[in-house]
Amino acid sequence: MKTNNFFKWVLAVLCGLLIWGIVKAIFLIMMIGAVAGSESSSSGSSSMIPKEGILLMDMSKLVITEQTSDNPSMSFSVLGGSGSMTSNVGVYDAVRSIAKAAEDPGVKLILIKTDGGGMDITTMGEIRKALTDFRKSGKAVVAYGEAFTSGSYYLASVADKIYTTSHHGGNNFMLGLGGRMIFLKDLLDKLGVNYQLIRHGKYKSAGEMYVRNAPSPENMEQNQVMVDSMWETVANETAEARGISVDSLNYFIDNLMINFPEDLVSHNLADEVLSFEGYKEKMAVLAGKEKFKDVKFIPFKDYTTAKVKPNTAAKKKIAVIYANGNIVEQDDPNNISGERFANIIAKVRADSTVKAVVLRVNSPGGTVLAASKIKEEIDLTRAVKPVVASYGTYAASGGYWISNSCDHIFSNAATLTGSIGCFSAIPEFGKTVKDVAHINVVPVNSHKHSDMISLMRPFDEEETKLMQEYVDDIYTNFVNIVAEGRDMTYEAVDEIAQGRVWTGSDALKIGLVDEIGTLEDAIAYAASMGGDPDVASWNVVGYPKPLTMVQQMMRQFGSKGTDPEEIVENVLEGTPFEGIAKSLLDWQRTWTKGNGQLVFARLPFEFEIK
Repeated sequence: MKTNNFFKWVLAVLCGLLIWGIVKAIFLIMMIGAVAGSESSSSGSSSMIPKEGILLMDMSKLVITEQTSDNPSMSFSVLGGSGSMTSNVGVYDAVRSIAKAAEDPGVKLILIKTDGGGMDITTMGEIRKALTDFRKSGKAVVAYGEAFTSGSYYLASVADKIYTTSHHGGNNFMLGLGGRMIFLKDLLDKLGVNYQLIRHGKYKSAGEMYVRNAPSPENMEQNQVMVDSMWETVANETAEARGISVDSLNYFIDNLMINFPEDLVSHNLADEVLSFEGYKEKMAVLAGKEKFKDVKFIPFKDYTTAKVKPNTAAKKKIAVIYANGNIVEQDDPNNISGERFANIIAKVRADSTVKAVVLRVNSPGGTVLAASKIKEEIDLTRAVKPVVASYGTYAASGGYWISNSCDHIFSNAATLTGSIGCFSAIPEFGKTVKDVAHINVVPVNSHKHSDMISLMRPFDEEETKLMQEYVDDIYTNFVNIVAEGRDMTYEAVDEIAQGRVWTGSDALKIGLVDEIGTLEDAIAYAASMGGDPDVASWNVVGYPKPLTMVQQMMRQFGSKGTDPEEIVENVLEGTPFEGIAKSLLDWQRTWTKGNGQLVFARLPFEFEIK
């Protein structure tokens, strides 16, 4: 009887796997068909854009990313049963599109619809600079928003005119800049999980979340300084654009005085409140048309596809290498894979047509081993051709490790960089397994320390000493690397290191970066170093090549999509437990996908503008 039940169970599992495989296959075929139609439609629309009209940047349908993808990005929710597509445009191509529009007689003005956008501060800063230059052509930039946040308003504030809706309920929540620090010690204590945190640098706070229930004084200090510095950049540019004082802007936000459409106008944050019909009439007037139905809108992505082309006829190239994501050991096209990126840099170095390189870094760091591989190839490349660094939102820890020796470093004022330090955070589940799961694990070892990394017991005194020496050695190496790369003494670097994170504006003052500037500025600088300051005469080529949509889908429906940690995250997405689940899975992800690396150079937090 028991044997029959066993075979029934096995048969049920096999049938379930077979059915799931068939469902996945049908799903994949359907989505590939949808993608093909979308790509066909997209290519058609890009060649049939209006000859003249309003260039529309609708941030609910447009995502400005690090690197342009030829295909729209796709998100699909199995639980919600809905899908959505947004157009991806790389920040450099977006800037070039805006510059092209300034010269294009068919573009009458640029309209930014700010609602639904998700850009980070540094990307918005680069787009704002491009829009400021566009206004110098004599053409207008107009912004329209129905529910401003501090972030969407920061983008809108660059416009000549800002309009908002007369319909209440849009919720203008301009609340400033906020971050979140999650601490799990109390929860882990209840579960019986013991994290062994070993670090060098009093500000190196990555890992604190596992061993504390509140931030250390040093961690709180650096976070507050960073938030204040980032907000200073946003507030200064926003206030200057609208002709009000920073103190007034801060007062309005602190006292929750920007809630209703009329508040925006009364505080000089908007020029007019419009009904829906009023908005259409305003657009018709701005476009020089009698009726709104005659107004032609040019989607920004289509304009970029049609108008912004690489100069493939140019014999000399500038290679822009996009180091975007976590620095990892495994081959992951969505992150900065150590060996993969090392090979890309080596190929760029060997390409005689590439005369200069821009390393675009947007990374909070990751594994030390992968960062070391990439850094080695950067240094070898610098020996034969110039390498200029451009920093996005993050260029911290491992992100700074790989780039600090570049010939010139451009950073956004709000970039988070530095974080020169390292840590090891290794969990021990012995108590959990025994007291919670009621499983008794008995080690069988050939040597005294054979089960050191078994995660079933805490380190003994000798093992803790070894790990501290290991972390200290990597920290010393990191500081030496920065001292050599930035032409500073060890002592000078150590003083500003200790794992402390700096904003770009502060990093400039202490010598960690050379100049506040954009990716466009870095490419122009690389062109000059390559022997020809005229960027238009260069073929600017991006590396690595972005995944096509079909490749993205294949990864989503392949083994990657069935990783246990991804399933947990998907199930908990949008619930109160989402942040905690992400934090708990962080070590599992870095350990298993970092190929067992024990020491990391990584940033522990994220900030978002509200």
